Amino acid sequence: MPTRASALGILVVALLAAACAGHRRERLAYIERPAELIYNQGFDQFERERYDVAAQLFDEVERQHPYSEWARRAMMMAAYAHYESNDYDGAISTAERYINLYPSGDTTAYAYYLIALCHYERILDVGRDQSETQAALDSLNQVARRFPDTDYARDARLKIDLTRDHLAGKEMDIGRWYERQGHYLAAINRFKRVVEEYDTTSHAPEALHRLVECYVALGVIDEAREVAAVLGYNFPGSDWYQDTYRLLARQGMLDAATGEQTQDVAPPHRSWWGRTVGRVF
Repeated sequence: MPTRASALGILVVALLAAACAGHRRERLAYIERPAELIYNQGFDQFERERYDVAAQLFDEVERQHPYSEWARRAMMMAAYAHYESNDYDGAISTAERYINLYPSGDTTAYAYYLIALCHYERILDVGRDQSETQAALDSLNQVARRFPDTDYARDARLKIDLTRDHLAGKEMDIGRWYERQGHYLAAINRFKRVVEEYDTTSHAPEALHRLVECYVALGVIDEAREVAAVLGYNFPGSDWYQDTYRLLARQGMLDAATGEQTQDVAPPHRSWWGRTVGRVF
């Protein structure tokens, strides 16, 4: 009759073979063992960067000893091992389970952060569906809001800026397509969303320029001038303002003597988007 140690050795060999043969995740046969023994074996596999095997061993701790202190520790180690093996779904589900069971646990902040990382690392290019990007933004905002004074929150805030820029890029991509097709009203809605919701991103100057283009194309001259004024006031040195200036000059919308716009719409000193609301849109 095999001892517990020999049974565990057989189990580990079987797990390694399964991992090398295609990373299949099969439910382990239930062989009762001490929680500490399983946990330490999982940690050993983790240090060897055999994350797939480590995750299964940590999951086994929870399965055999669900209410123990070892299970609490193993749950977050399992989530991190799933993450390291690029099993984002496994990492998210395990971290969410930890949060539900231990909402005030020592590593709850990290569980929220790990969920956000999983979504963030699955962000696709702007030409594809951005549901994962929105999920990343929501998760990152949650980390920043719930744990504002932690290192997790500081990193989350940096990633929030990048994620918002990505979402703005998607809106710009769609807006430019509508503009090329001559669907100017649809394009205007996309560009307006950028300046309304993503005004601090790198896409704001282009969005304002594209709005001017669309208004000029529709013959809505006053709106084109006012948006151009906002662009010039806030981003006077940008290439997008130079493009807008040349566009207005070609359309005869600049005063020949001064080279300025024929209508002075220089806005008062307020936040740049606040200066636009009520005047243009």
